[in-house]
Amino acid sequence: MRLSGRGLKCVRGGREVFSGLDFESVSGEALAVVGRNGSGKTSLLRLIAGLLHPEGGSIDLSGGDTELTLPEQAHYLGHRDALKPALSVMENLAFWRDFLGGEAGDAAAGIARVGLSHAADLPAAFLSAGQRRRLSIARLLSVRRPIWLLDEPTTALDVAGQAVFAGLMREHLAGGGMIIAATHAPLGIEARELRIGGAT
Repeated sequence: MRLSGRGLKCVRGGREVFSGLDFESVSGEALAVVGRNGSGKTSLLRLIAGLLHPEGGSIDLSGGDTELTLPEQAHYLGHRDALKPALSVMENLAFWRDFLGGEAGDAAAGIARVGLSHAADLPAAFLSAGQRRRLSIARLLSVRRPIWLLDEPTTALDVAGQAVFAGLMREHLAGGGMIIAATHAPLGIEARELRIGGAT
């Protein structure tokens, strides 16, 4: 599987964020998108996820499922943890599993993998910032998709949480998955860099 962008141009709020941007990533590889604040790291992930439309250029996926669109083959983990505070940890994960569809993994196993079994019945409103991030990471495991688009994925994670997440990313890559992560901090895994310039 190969994901590539050619001559991408992104405009947001009437401002050109970047133009002429090329990138490429393949199965089993992590690509770390780095750059200053406002340089377009998040915008690039959102373009790939289909949440924004490029003003120019193209994004192509080869070797994926030809019956599915690129967004249907990708998980997007954004800055904010998209959780319903009144639902329990388990209910939140079940919601996302049902919403995303596809091949469902075991929710209890996913919660255990991120170290939240003890809080499975706790409403998400009572979780710490790090626990909310762990629950969001469990969403990546609830429905299997080959492409992970991660925006500052280690935000709020303690050292133990970062180590757990690094292990999950390595497993995903070893299974033929792909990771594209916008980050200011080391991911804890081997990653090729794509540097984006732009405004501060």
